[in-house]
Amino acid sequence: MAASAGVTVASATTPAVRTARAASSPSVRGGRTSAGRAETTGQPKAAAADAVSVGTTTAAAVMAATGAVSPDRRVREGICTVPPARRALAAALSAGIQDALRGRAGHHAVTVYDTVTKVSCYIDSGRHFDSASIVKAIILGALLRWHQETGRPLSTAEKEKARLMITQSDNDAATALWDEVGMRRLQHFLDLAKMHQTQLGQDGYWGLTQVTAHDEMLLLELLAMPNSVLTASSRSYELGLMAKVIPGQRWGTPAGAPAKISVHVKNGWLPDGTGWHINSIGVFTGKDKDYLIAVLTDDNPSEQYGINTIERVARLVHKDLNAVSAPALPSGSDPR
Repeated sequence: MAASAGVTVASATTPAVRTARAASSPSVRGGRTSAGRAETTGQPKAAAADAVSVGTTTAAAVMAATGAVSPDRRVREGICTVPPARRALAAALSAGIQDALRGRAGHHAVTVYDTVTKVSCYIDSGRHFDSASIVKAIILGALLRWHQETGRPLSTAEKEKARLMITQSDNDAATALWDEVGMRRLQHFLDLAKMHQTQLGQDGYWGLTQVTAHDEMLLLELLAMPNSVLTASSRSYELGLMAKVIPGQRWGTPAGAPAKISVHVKNGWLPDGTGWHINSIGVFTGKDKDYLIAVLTDDNPSEQYGINTIERVARLVHKDLNAVSAPALPSGSDPR
C-alpha cells in the first residue's frame, strides 16, 4: 500500500531474515530496524491443543471445574459460545469464520464478542503475535490511566501525539509517548486490564510487543464497556480517536460494516523475513449493536494478502451480527 493511501513507516520496516520464527526478529521503534530478539513461542495452558481453541472466562472455567450451575447457561457451537436462545447465530458464526480462514496461508487468531447477543467466538486466542502498530492502543490506554491516577489532564502536546499515533499511526508520536509513559506504567496498565498474556517489547521496540487475540479482546472490552480501569471520559477519548483513523488505514475489521454502524479501528502492519504481520482490532456500535472484533495474522505472503484474510472474517461477522435483532439479556447478566 502506498504512503499516499495512509500507510506510514509506523509498522513497515526492512525485513530481517528469520529461520522458522525461532531466530532473530526485526525490532520496530520509530521506524528503525534492529535484530536480536528471540521469538516468543508457546501458548498458555488454557489454549486448546489443536489449531482452533475456544476461550472461556475465568468464572466459566471455575464453574466447569466445580460442577456449579451457571444462572446464565451457555452452549457451545464450534468455536463459539452463546446463551441457548442464540444457538443458531453461534453456529452460523462458527462455520463462517472457519470457512473464511480455511486454506489461508500463515497463522491466524480471532476473537469476537457481541455485547447484545452475548455470542463469543475464539480461534487460537492464546497464540502470540508481533503487535506492530496495534500496540498504540495500549500506549494510549496506559497514558490515560496514568493521568487518571495523577488527576492531571493530558497536555496539549500529549493530545497532539495521541492524535497522530492513533489516527495516522505515526511512529515518532508513539515512541515519544511510549518513552514518556515508561515500562513500569505500561505494565501497570496491563496488570489492571488483566492482559497477562501480553509481553511488552524490550529496549524501546514497541512494535515487537507480543500480543494475543485473547488480550486484545480484553483491551477492546475496556474501551467499549464500563469498568474500573478507564473512566467513561478516557474510554470516549480513545474511541473518538479510533473513529477518526484516516481513510487509507480503515481496512481490516471494518470491512463489511453497514453504514449505520460506527467504526473504531486500529491496525498494524509489519514485514519480516517470514512474511507480513497484519493485525486489526475494532469496536463497532450502533442502534442495538455493540460488538468487538480482533484478528491477528502473521507469515502472510504479502501485506494485501493479510488484509484480505482479515476482511474475509470481518465481512462474515458483520453480516451475521447485523442480520439479527436481539434484546439485551437481563440486567446484570454478562455470561461468556
